[in-house]
Amino acid sequence: MNNNLGDLGINTDVIEKIVEVAALEIDGVAGLANKSLDIAGVINTGKVLKSVSVVGKNGGVDINVYIVVKEGVKVKPIAEAVQANVKDRVQDMTGNAITRVNVFISDMILEQAD
Repeated sequence: MNNNLGDLGINTDVIEKIVEVAALEIDGVAGLANKSLDIAGVINTGKVLKSVSVVGKNGGVDINVYIVVKEGVKVKPIAEAVQANVKDRVQDMTGNAITRVNVFISDMILEQAD
């Protein structure tokens, strides 16, 4: 008896959304930053700005996420927390092996003086 129901694929847009939510869960992350794609990326995807990129490689997934941090936070612990949370969330929700999570600090939000 063959119970093969076919292949299950998860759209990269869904993985990107999971990454966005996971990054924003970390205290000290103010938001996501838009990163300009190279010209080939613009031609291939039609998108100019992206905060998250997901690339499948050799059965695994590489993720790049560009974040904005709040003023006064320690950047290294924030980046490490984002890496861990993104990896855990994506693996738990999709079952895909995450080979690399690169976190780029693109900006810092300064607190407004009253």
